Amino acid sequence: MVFCCPKARCQGFLALFFLLISFSAFSQSKPSLKELRQQIERELSQQPGTFAVAFRDLKTGQELLIREHENFHAASTMKTPVMIEVYKQAAQGRFSLSDSMLIKNEFKSIVDGSPYSLNASDDSDTLIYTRVGTKRPLSALVYDMIIVSSNLATNLVIELVDARKVTQTMRDFGAKNIQVRRGVEDKKAFDQGLNNTTTAYDLMVIFDKMASGKAVSPEASADMIRILLDQRFNTVIPAQLPNDVKVAHKTGSIAGVHHDSGIVMLPDGRKYVLVLLGKDLNDESASVRSMATVSRLIYDYVTH
Repeated sequence: MVFCCPKARCQGFLALFFLLISFSAFSQSKPSLKELRQQIERELSQQPGTFAVAFRDLKTGQELLIREHENFHAASTMKTPVMIEVYKQAAQGRFSLSDSMLIKNEFKSIVDGSPYSLNASDDSDTLIYTRVGTKRPLSALVYDMIIVSSNLATNLVIELVDARKVTQTMRDFGAKNIQVRRGVEDKKAFDQGLNNTTTAYDLMVIFDKMASGKAVSPEASADMIRILLDQRFNTVIPAQLPNDVKVAHKTGSIAGVHHDSGIVMLPDGRKYVLVLLGKDLNDESASVRSMATVSRLIYDYVTH
């Protein structure tokens, strides 16, 4: 017969107890997708405004969608579809990314063809206005359109590729609602409600295509991601993430509107697409912080 001393029994029970507690804590530490959704909705409900979220884990296919089909003014998020169209037409041989383009500041309204110009004071890129009358490579204009959200570069590029063709390419991608109608600062079009619009779901579809190497070609997708990684505006998706996480993304903002959309790339090679859209924002700074917190909540969920 084997006897066990009370002290040994006590130690065994304690070890078992702490093991069970540790297992219970571990099993409960990662929230369910439903709980994550509740956390996100709680965070966003603190801010006046309307928000949309589209998240897709590219490894598991898991998704979290909130108001994913609601229309938003696209602001500068439409510049990602424009970039894709540039690479598509370059692949078709219509032009080369190394081609030189004349920098000008006169464009035609889509309403009646009347001329309009952009103001440097309303653009995040003022340097390009000092180069009017000179030439720059198309690739440089596309780069500035994305990383510093240059409006003048955008209008030059849209005039080259045709906004209607941009929208059609998005339809071919499976983005059924996004509309790229015009360049920036076409006031006559704005007054008639002819704006560029998007949904969170459509932007998720577009970035999924790029992340999987299916936006034009694997080579073109990789080059576009390289550009997006140099994004200068980083107050939303990357803001609360660790420094070793890379985010290839495009932002967009106008009065009362703030968006971010892109691919989050983790150090272990996993990727996910995240789109955060906000409109009717009363306190844009506070809303941006809440959207950045949502990005961190999703990162914590994926990596836990």
